[in-house]
Amino acid sequence: MNATIVHESRGRIRLRLRQKQMSLAQADLLEAWLQRKPWIRKVTVHERTCCVILHYDGTRQAVLDEIRHFSWQEAEQTTALPAYNSRALNREFEERLVGKVLCKAACTLFLPSPLRIARVLWHMIPFVWRGLHCLLHRRIKVELLDALSISISACRKDFGTAGMVMFLLEVGELLEEWTRKKSVADLAQCMSLNVDRVWLRTSQGEVLVPVSQIQPGDAVVVRAGGIIPVDGLVLEGEVTVNQASLTGESIPIPKRPGGAVYAGTVVEEGECLLEVKQASGQSRYDQIVHMIEQSEQMKSAAESKAAHLADKLVPYTFAGSLLGFALTRNVTRALSVLMVDFSCALKLAMPLAVLSAMREAGRSHITVKGGKFLEAVAAADTIVFDKTGTLTHACPRVAQVIPFGGKEEQEMLRLAACLEEHFPHSMANAVVEEARRRGLTHEEYHSKVEYLVAHGIASTVNGERVLIGSFHFVFEDEHCQVPEGDQERFDALSPEYSHLYLAVGGQLAAVICISDPLREEAKEVLATLRGLGVSNTVMLTGDSHRTAAAIAAQVEVDDFRSEVLPADKADYVARLRQEGHTVLMVGDGINDSPALSEADAGIAISDGAAIAREIADITIAADSLWELVELRRIAMALMDRIHSNYRFVIGFNGALIALGMAGILTPAISATLHNTSTLGVSLRSMSRLTHKSDLSPHTNLQNSKIPH
Repeated sequence: MNATIVHESRGRIRLRLRQKQMSLAQADLLEAWLQRKPWIRKVTVHERTCCVILHYDGTRQAVLDEIRHFSWQEAEQTTALPAYNSRALNREFEERLVGKVLCKAACTLFLPSPLRIARVLWHMIPFVWRGLHCLLHRRIKVELLDALSISISACRKDFGTAGMVMFLLEVGELLEEWTRKKSVADLAQCMSLNVDRVWLRTSQGEVLVPVSQIQPGDAVVVRAGGIIPVDGLVLEGEVTVNQASLTGESIPIPKRPGGAVYAGTVVEEGECLLEVKQASGQSRYDQIVHMIEQSEQMKSAAESKAAHLADKLVPYTFAGSLLGFALTRNVTRALSVLMVDFSCALKLAMPLAVLSAMREAGRSHITVKGGKFLEAVAAADTIVFDKTGTLTHACPRVAQVIPFGGKEEQEMLRLAACLEEHFPHSMANAVVEEARRRGLTHEEYHSKVEYLVAHGIASTVNGERVLIGSFHFVFEDEHCQVPEGDQERFDALSPEYSHLYLAVGGQLAAVICISDPLREEAKEVLATLRGLGVSNTVMLTGDSHRTAAAIAAQVEVDDFRSEVLPADKADYVARLRQEGHTVLMVGDGINDSPALSEADAGIAISDGAAIAREIADITIAADSLWELVELRRIAMALMDRIHSNYRFVIGFNGALIALGMAGILTPAISATLHNTSTLGVSLRSMSRLTHKSDLSPHTNLQNSKIPH
C-alpha cells in the first residue's frame, strides 16, 4: 500500500492513501481486509478523502509491515466482502438529502414568483392524489390531512406555506425511507452468514480455504453444529438440518444424497459432503431482506403502537379544525390546526430510536435482530443462564484423568480424544486438546460414531461398545457399572470438577475431570443485573447436582437445575413464561437452542455453536458478561426515550392545535413549529442512549476487540 502517515498516537494511526480517489468497492474491500487482521481493534475508511484510521494492538512496526505489503489484487482474491454494506446506501441518501435542501434554497432565493408558484402547484399533484385516494377508499388517514392542508393554503394563495409544508414532508419521507432501508439492511446483515473459511474436498484430502474461492461444482464438507456456507446438493452422508432462520420450520429436516440445502441453515446432526450450486451463499441476503420486508414480527410493540396511534389521532385533528372554524368562522385558525399532525413524529421517531439502540448495541459487540427483543430485554424480570461457556469460560481444560478397572490412563485419554474429536463441544475440545498437549496420537480405530445430543457419544471398538458422556447417559440410560473394588474411589471424586464418564463393555473405564473455571465477572454481573430490576436469576446445566450446586453457590444465582436435557431447558423456560414472567435465556451450545427459541428473547454467546447464534434473537461477544449489563441499560434507556417521545409529541402538538384554534399561531408558523419539532425529536432519537460513565468500572466494552 502506498500511503502517508498523517497522524499517530499510541495504538492509533491515521493514513492517507496516495491515490486521487477511492471507489466505494475499494473502501469496503480495504476495510474488510483490515478487519480480518488479529491486531485490529477498530478501523474506519473514508473513501472521499482516501484516509484510513486504525486502532490496533501489538507493535507499531508489525502493523506497518502488514499494511506495506497490502495489494488490491491480493485482497480481492483472499477477502470475502459481505452481501451488504451501508456505505453505498448512506452515500445515496446523503446526496438526495443535500440535493433537496440546496434545490429548495435555490428556488426560494432565485426563482421569480410566477415560477415558484408553478413549482408549488406541480409538487402538489402527488400529495393531492394520495389524499383523493384515501377519500375514494373511505379512509381518514394522515395523507388526507396533508393534502387538505396544502390545498387550502394554495387556494388562499399562501404558496409559501404550501411549499414549506411539502418540503418538510418530503424531508420526513426521505428520512423515513432511509431509516427503513438501513434498518432492514442492518437486520439482514446481522442474520447473514459471516463465514470466512470452509473445508473443501480435493484429491489430496480436505483443505481449509476462504469461502470467496469456492466455485459451483466444488465439494464442501459440513459437520454437526456447522453452518452451511453455500446453496448446494448433498452428495454423501445423511444429516438433519435446522432451517428455522430461513423457512421458519421449527423441526430439523432430514437431508439425504440428492437433497437441496441452503446457505445459512445449520447441520444439527451428522456429516455431509455438498456439491456447490451457488457460490458464496450470498443469495441468502436477498431472501432475508424479502422475509423481513414481508413480516412485521421484528417490530417492537412500541413501534406498532406509534404507527396505529398516529392514524387514530387523524380524526381528532379534523374535529379540532372543524370545531375551530365553527366557533370562529376563521379559515386561518382552522388551517393552523390542519397543519399539525402526529404522524411524522410518531412514525419516524420511534423506528429511529430503535435503530439507534441497535447501532449502539452493535458498538458494544451486541447484535440485536429486532426492536421487539430490546423491548423484551427491558421488561425482563428473569434471566436463565446455561452454565458451560456462559457463566464459565468457553475453554474448559482437563484437570485429571482417573482410570478404573485396571485401565491405563494414557490409553483411556487417547480413546476419549478419538471419539470426542468429531464433535464441536467445549468439553470435547478440552479432551482433544489435553491429548495433543500430552503428545498422544489417536488414529481412528472405532466404528461409526453416534452422537446423542446432551447425553454423549456411543461407538464400537474391538467389538466392545464404548460410551463417553454424562452420568445420566452412562449409568442410568446405558446401565453401566463401576468395576468391583473401585466404588470407594468413585465415590471420592471431587465435586469441584465436571465429569465425563468413559465406559467400555458396560464397565466404567475412566472418569475425565474437567475444570471449567467461572468467568471472573459472573458474580458481579448478576448482582448488577439485580440492581437493574432483574428479580430472578437461574442456572441450568447438564452437570451433576454436586457440580451445579458448587457453581451456583459461587455466582449466587437465585435457583438452579442440574442434569437437564435440552427439552427440559425449553420446558422450564416455557413454564416460567406461563407463570407471567418475561424471560431471557443466555446460552452457547446446540443443546441450548430449544430454550433460546422458547424465551421472550434468546441471547447467544458469539463463539458458541452456529445453530445457537442462528436461533438466538440477540448475540453478544464472548469477551465479557458485562455486555449483558450494557444490553439491559440500552434497552431500558430505549423504552425511557420512547415514552418521553410519546409525551413530548402528544403534548407539543396538542399545544399547537390549541394555539391554532385560539388564533395565536398562523398556519405557516404552526406548520414550521410542527415539522421543526418532528426533526428535533428524530435527531434526539438518533443520539446515544448511554454513555461510558454508565458502565461498571470493570467493563471495557468500547475498547474490547471484535472477535473474527
